[in-house]
Amino acid sequence: MGRSESVPSGQTGDRPSVPEQRSGDAPYLRVNDLRVRFDTEDGVVRAVDGVSFTVERGRTLGIVGESGSGKSVTSLAILGLHNAKRASIGGEIFVGGRQLVGLPEEEVRRLRGRDMAMIFQDPLSALHPYFTVGRQIAEAYRVHHPRAGKREARQRAVDMLGRVGIPQPARRFDQYPHEFSGGMRQRAMIAMALVNDPDLLIADEPTTALDVTVQAQILDLLADLQAEFHSAIILITHDLGVVSQVADDVLVMYGGRAVERGSVEQVLRRPQHPYTWGLLSSVPSLHGDADADLVPIRGNPPSLINLPSGCSFHPRCRYADRNGDRSRSEVPELRPAGEEGHLVSCHLAAEERTRLYREEIAHVGVAR
Repeated sequence: MGRSESVPSGQTGDRPSVPEQRSGDAPYLRVNDLRVRFDTEDGVVRAVDGVSFTVERGRTLGIVGESGSGKSVTSLAILGLHNAKRASIGGEIFVGGRQLVGLPEEEVRRLRGRDMAMIFQDPLSALHPYFTVGRQIAEAYRVHHPRAGKREARQRAVDMLGRVGIPQPARRFDQYPHEFSGGMRQRAMIAMALVNDPDLLIADEPTTALDVTVQAQILDLLADLQAEFHSAIILITHDLGVVSQVADDVLVMYGGRAVERGSVEQVLRRPQHPYTWGLLSSVPSLHGDADADLVPIRGNPPSLINLPSGCSFHPRCRYADRNGDRSRSEVPELRPAGEEGHLVSCHLAAEERTRLYREEIAHVGVAR
């Protein structure tokens, strides 16, 4: 995987390259105009509002944004994990060429775990405390291999625990989640997600609450496993340093919408949206002034029940007044930002965005 060298980070080194998507292959995951709504007593929550993206085999898409931007809701919609009585889902989700929106729950359940799987944010709450780790992994295998006996499932689970780097996997099979460290539990979750060799893996904040050393090990593990299985990966995170290390492409979300999309090189080194500038300015860099203050984004994320009119970022944007009243009255479309594959949702002209970002760099004293 090609990686950006001058992006916010301070953690791991080189990654093994993964095979590129073969010419003519369709993306394994294709999401078109995804919309997720929740009816509440206070109103309709527009959690995801028209998001589109693709992920090819062997590539990693990083989805970034503040809490409440719609990242996790998007991933749960792909896996069909929203409560059908509470959530209204529109648009299209194609996994391996199969449309999932509107598919009966039983058919989606058969795909979940086999064709697509998820590493949840908190392994301690995702793993059942009353069953051994090995039994839970073995059961995940037997769900999709009903003819497999207990001995075969146990051996498969032991093999997966060893593959993700857990020492003495046969002994660890019979231990409970509380007997594992945080990093070990996360490895066990990865083993469970991969036990059926899914082609799509979604990792929701997989390194949250882990120390830097363990975080680096988990990221290395994901890269190694992707190289082995040639899987498509979605990495959901708020950490741009993690994205710079492991992702090939980046989707920036704000207020349930996509505001910028492109390769890691494009989005992290030549960002085009003021919100992306704010995210980068609030992250420490190894290449800037060590004494320089971080620059947070002013204001708070919008309410998804009552989104601002026009561009939802305009109440927090320092440049909202530079295009007349368009920021307040017109929702900007995701348009080409100049380079192939780089898209941005902003009313500012391309030349002005380039000039303003240079001023942003000079203002925060960071050489990106």
